[in-house]
Amino acid sequence: MVLSRRRVLTIGGLGLAATAVGGAAVWKLWPDSGGSGGSGDSGENPPVGAEFVQPEELTSASGDLTVDLDAAPVRVQLAGVEASVLGYNGGLPGPTLRIRSGDRLRVNLHNGLNDPSNLHVHGLHVSPEGNSDNVFVMVEAGQSFAYDYQLPDNHPPGVYWYHPHHHGYVADQVFGGLYGAIIVDDPVPIPSARERMLVISDIALASSGQVAAVNAMQQMDGREGDIVLVNGQVNPALAARPGERERWRIVNACVSRYLRLQLDGQLMQLLGIDSGRFENAEEVTEIVLAPGNRADLMVTAQAGTSVLRAFAVDRGSHSGTSGAMTSGGTTSGGMMGGSSGTSDTTALATLVVAGSEVQPLGALPTQPKPRDLRSATVTARRELVFDMGMGMGMGANMMVSTINGRVFAGDRVDTTVAAGTVEEWTLTNASTMAHPLHLHVWPMQLIEQNGQTVSKAPWQDVVNIPARGQVRVRIAFEDFSGRTVYHCHILDHEDTGMMGVVEAR
Repeated sequence: MVLSRRRVLTIGGLGLAATAVGGAAVWKLWPDSGGSGGSGDSGENPPVGAEFVQPEELTSASGDLTVDLDAAPVRVQLAGVEASVLGYNGGLPGPTLRIRSGDRLRVNLHNGLNDPSNLHVHGLHVSPEGNSDNVFVMVEAGQSFAYDYQLPDNHPPGVYWYHPHHHGYVADQVFGGLYGAIIVDDPVPIPSARERMLVISDIALASSGQVAAVNAMQQMDGREGDIVLVNGQVNPALAARPGERERWRIVNACVSRYLRLQLDGQLMQLLGIDSGRFENAEEVTEIVLAPGNRADLMVTAQAGTSVLRAFAVDRGSHSGTSGAMTSGGTTSGGMMGGSSGTSDTTALATLVVAGSEVQPLGALPTQPKPRDLRSATVTARRELVFDMGMGMGMGANMMVSTINGRVFAGDRVDTTVAAGTVEEWTLTNASTMAHPLHLHVWPMQLIEQNGQTVSKAPWQDVVNIPARGQVRVRIAFEDFSGRTVYHCHILDHEDTGMMGVVEAR
């Protein structure tokens, strides 16, 4: 695709926009909010950490992957501090699960926590019932549960992830360290020198080394930790040779933090966001991920040293509080909530490209053209309104997060859809801060943003709705029936009620 230098192509949901800059693009999940442009950095390179370490990888064989997953407290080194956190199988993050379409994934989850938990396979198109991606399952402390997921033969390739999803405990458990990646391999491999998994998360520690407690204000706005990690590391070092093409799979596993990512000096080509894959890779200069979003990225190494940086994003605020994120990954007030600063940066990883140049790989292969629901027959149109306010009655002094004026109730079905049909949903944000909507099981195609038609409607399972904004999506409720949920992926908002139940039947 050829873009003029000044042309802006609106691609979807809250401004998934590609802006031409010297032949490249800037991919964003919402319109600019007035934050700074450019590198936003002083030019000084931050201290580089230890060598980059990938999570353990467990790979399916003969169509099957069976995994034992133990959620439990662990002691780890974080930013030079002995910390008491949570982890799967003693690690932070947990192991990467590599599977293929048509595979059967079985996870034997043991809950070694002091609180109830469960497991959600975020983004996978699998059944929401029984022992599959059933968020209504509760695994009591000390108990186990055998999950069994059957992927369809046509399941989209891409990067996904898993994390707890027991209502009321989700933010605490994910913030504490419970998350891991899932890769659904391409049916035809895409050539690269190597693959890297980057699970980005944040955390805050008390002076004791325990995970810091959250207060009501931070929960209201959505907590952001003052330590930002890649695979549990602070600014790890990566090495490559000039000309090598690497595949970076990036997961935003933060509870509330939006990530505006840049890797200056390197050639980046975006294969897709979430489960959506583009027909042709897009050359990009910047990627913005809401909590829960993932990016599938090709990096062709150019000689020199480059820092992968996360620029702060102004996501609005209900309380009006804000924090300034420093280049070391800290905030002036410890754990910030609500409105992140818009000019400061965090160094996530440092890439050193040196040595003899390698023979470049060929052009990236064209992928199958994505499905387009814009010409499909729509059987129902609905509106979901996201808002925040003070509770009534016993909760009069507490902030509540609502969808269509109601807080979550697991025994109530909020939306009933006809299995096998296509619906159009209008997502309206009545509040003063952004809310990224995640729909389980069925991905969404973004078709309209703030009244403007999206010219290149991508597929995502997390769609950002900016403050006072509106987005329109289409959803094909096919392959599965049963109950599941949609919710704000600022996980504190989910825990305080911004979640609804949808049933396909």
